Order: sequence, then structure tokens, then C-alpha cells
Amino acid sequence: MAFENLLLERDGAIAVVTINRPKVLNALNTQTLDELRRVVLELGHDAGVHVVILTGAGEKAFVAGADINELAVQTPTSGREHALTGQHVLDLIENLGKPVIAAINGYALGGGCELAMACTLRLAADTAKLGQPEINLGIMPGYAGSQRMSRLVGKGKAMELILTGAPIGAAEAERIGLVNRVVPAAELMTAARALAADLAKNAPIAMRYIITAVNKGLEMPFAEGCVFEATLFGLVASTDDMREGTTAFLEKRKPAFKGK
Repeated sequence: MAFENLLLERDGAIAVVTINRPKVLNALNTQTLDELRRVVLELGHDAGVHVVILTGAGEKAFVAGADINELAVQTPTSGREHALTGQHVLDLIENLGKPVIAAINGYALGGGCELAMACTLRLAADTAKLGQPEINLGIMPGYAGSQRMSRLVGKGKAMELILTGAPIGAAEAERIGLVNRVVPAAELMTAARALAADLAKNAPIAMRYIITAVNKGLEMPFAEGCVFEATLFGLVASTDDMREGTTAFLEKRKPAFKGK
């Protein structure tokens, strides 16, 4: 599958997707969103890929935002459709069923911050800046930023970040729970690959059900979420990987999961 704005690298069970528009700080235009949709669907159906790393080309930006040239000409109807399209692509990433690690190598603003929040885990370079500056353009987040931000950092902090539009540094993003970990910029991809390698050793079906349990359970009342978790637990208990994992533990050896 050929892409103009993305780079795709496979390294065993790890796939690295790089948004490759460094001249415009990797801004998300319609074509890039569509290519992200296509690559996510491709990787979702690739049983050989267990973990995905998502990053931006160059040293300045993960994704500096949506393409302002496209935003400036939106009508009420096209604006709604544009937002729904972006939300759909980010939903595919969030619910891929495989861990997606955002390696945030620079600016992650607007649509870029929304993209990072859709990922399963977020590693940030110590030079990264994150935020939702849409208010400065007289608009608001459209790729579910108002929804994911509040779920990640709480209502009060989300209101502050979205209403002021002020970006925050990586250390503050880690403190409030917007990113999982901050590492020196020169070590970002090494750290992301190391984390991906650790995750790739895990049972693929169990990882998929864990991601589903957390993502869907957040939208349910607690008691319903518990029943949902128990149902998924019953399903994972029927897998060969479960038998391999428990047997390996009892035999004091490392498990060899097959995703079955």
C-alpha cells in the first residue's frame, strides 16, 4: 500500500507509522487523515503486527494541528462532516485492539494532541509541547478533543487547557496524566521501541480484550462494566494463549504466545 504523507516500517511484530509532512509540521489535512485510516485498517488486519508506534517526521513536531487552509473554508455542513471524519479515524486508532504508542517528538497541538490522546499510550520527548489552541482561531476541538481530554486529565484541567488554548510542556503533561512518560528527546524512539518490544511479547488476544474492556467500560456504569469485564475474561479463558501462559508459569518458563 503506497502513501504520500506517511512512512510505514515493519520490524518483526512492531510497525512504525510516521506522519511525513515536516515542511508543514506534519499538519493533518484530508489526505493524511485518509492515509491514516487506510494504514490503521491494514495494520489491524495484519496478524503479524502486535504493536504500533505513531510519530512525526523531523525534530519539531509530532503533529502541529489540522491544516488551517482547510479549516478556514469550512461551512456548517462541511465542518460537521470534517469533524466526524477525523473522529472516525481517531476512533479506529483508539479501538485498534493492538497497543498504539504515540512517540511525541515535538509539537502536539490541536488535531495533533487529539491524535496522541487517541493512542493507547503516550511517550513524550522532554522538548514536546501539547495543547488544544483552537480557541485562538475562534473554533473548538473537533476530533473528540473535548471528550478525550476530560477523560484523561479530569474536567477542571481539561476546561483550563481548552478554554485558554495555552500549550503545556512535557513535564506538566506527565504530571496531569496527559502523557505516560517523558524521556530525553534523543532517546524517544529508543524508549518507544523498547516499550513496544515488551508489549509485543504479551498475548495478543488478552491485550485486545484489555483495551476493549478499558475503552468500552469507561462509557458504562461501574456494575455494567464489571459484567462486561467478566464476559471478556470468560472469552480469554478459552484461548490457547491462556493455557500456554498458565502452564508456562507453573513450569517456571517464559510463555510462547501464538495469538490463538
